[in-house]
Amino acid sequence: MQEPKVVSSFYKYAEIGNAPEFANEHLAFCKSLQLKGRIMIGEEGINGCVYGTESSVEKYKQKLKSMPAFLDIEFKDQKTEKIAYRKLFVRLRKEIVNFGFKADMKNRAEYILPAQLKKLLDENEDVILVDMRNDYEAKIGKFKNARILSMQNFRDLPKVIHEIGDLRHKKLVTYCTGGIRCEKASAFLKENGFRDVSQLKGGILKFGEEFPDTYWEGKCFVFDDRIAIKLNQKNNEILNECEWCGKKCDEYINCHNIDCDNLFICCNECSIRNNSSCSEECSSSPKRRKEYAISQAAD
Repeated sequence: MQEPKVVSSFYKYAEIGNAPEFANEHLAFCKSLQLKGRIMIGEEGINGCVYGTESSVEKYKQKLKSMPAFLDIEFKDQKTEKIAYRKLFVRLRKEIVNFGFKADMKNRAEYILPAQLKKLLDENEDVILVDMRNDYEAKIGKFKNARILSMQNFRDLPKVIHEIGDLRHKKLVTYCTGGIRCEKASAFLKENGFRDVSQLKGGILKFGEEFPDTYWEGKCFVFDDRIAIKLNQKNNEILNECEWCGKKCDEYINCHNIDCDNLFICCNECSIRNNSSCSEECSSSPKRRKEYAISQAAD
């Protein structure tokens, strides 16, 4: 019987003394376990996702937890039949999530646990969920009644913060896929006049694991070859439409024209009909990818 495959995402802001050496050792260890994935390492910590057999992923987790800097690191696991990664990347980065603006991590907001958030929502408390992800992620899934910002990438937050300027005196809960963007975003919000900010611990993935079919709508966008995953067991309402035919759809693909590579929502029928492309011009382009894959990197 074939061993189940697991995708495990994680992050931890922690001081890493010699990041280049740590990255090299990390790459060698991941290769020894035949893991695939994407891992960002910097002096400020680690942010990554690994994909492999259940036993290999477990060995990786135990190794990371054995290091003093990562004793309390948390992993969000999903078993999958789909291939999540085809290669392994371990990258050295100045920031483990690309923000580009200063935010003092000492000012990051207090955590709110999934159970605490659910209780607030169950009791109709005056709390507003604010999505810290890119707007294209929210097109296929979000928390009910959440505020969505017009961000194309996380670095846009300072430019669009005015869109929630009316919420400076409200009780806010920020959320993202696994939590890492909210660490910096919550600090940035507090430093810019938002008085009552919390961040969802474990992000969407943890909430969906503990409380499916409650307040999450649609799918959860992920930055690997799966592109999106289901969190709910029963309520799988589709939130958007195919950009070709307008039929209800929540499937993202990258345009197969290599010079375009646009990420767009497309149903299977239109993907076949239009050569997995976002336009007629791209459909006839000779430079084509063999299979699509997400080109961005974030949570």
